[in-house]
Amino acid sequence: MTEQRGVTGRRGEDRRGEGRQEVIGRAWDELVAAARRTVADGLVVGTSGNVSVRVGGAGGTILVTPSGVPYDRLGPQDAVGVDEDGNQLFGDLAPTSELPMHLAVYRTTSAGAVVHTHAVHATAVSTLVPELPPIHYMAAALGGPVRVARYAPYGSDELAENMLRALRERTGCLLQNHGTVTYGDTLDQAYDRTAQLEWMSRLWLTASAVPGHAPTLLTAGQLREAEDRLRGYGQR
Repeated sequence: MTEQRGVTGRRGEDRRGEGRQEVIGRAWDELVAAARRTVADGLVVGTSGNVSVRVGGAGGTILVTPSGVPYDRLGPQDAVGVDEDGNQLFGDLAPTSELPMHLAVYRTTSAGAVVHTHAVHATAVSTLVPELPPIHYMAAALGGPVRVARYAPYGSDELAENMLRALRERTGCLLQNHGTVTYGDTLDQAYDRTAQLEWMSRLWLTASAVPGHAPTLLTAGQLREAEDRLRGYGQR
């Protein structure tokens, strides 16, 4: 990490500065692990897709994967941090080309992390329908039926704007002929939503492929009931 804006510590620095350095270091390690997992889980190929995490809440530092660097080569020295305006705070590598999309999410939501993938089944769905039909109650975990954002060139402000429209009252969307975007309070939550979205896409494609049959879909009321139940799901 390069030494800018108090991100890395000097000798004699107070504990608050050292604590921030450690927090950013841990967040970067978690981000790299999540990025590598997208490859291992088959959600991206090569250096496609990208991951980001916000440190310090609104107005804090946003760590992002760098552009065009294989995730298995990333180390602590490769950390890239920007602010919500896209100004690079530290790091020698250029941030992901999809930075406008990540920043758009952080500016308009309380997201703690964003995951973007080129997952095969979800991308296939994005070429077929304007939204993923409500094939499973886990759609409620993303706010309802997942919309498809209209196609625009990758890395463009237009794509970021299209994505925001599709994300209205949702925590995930499909990008037409491109991939997926999900966000969450934490990196684990954002990643889980990505995995669920890919799984639901695969489920719908599989059910729709059976000749002479159409999959049953959930009603809006059934999704609302599922959403209420999911709020209390898991350990407290």
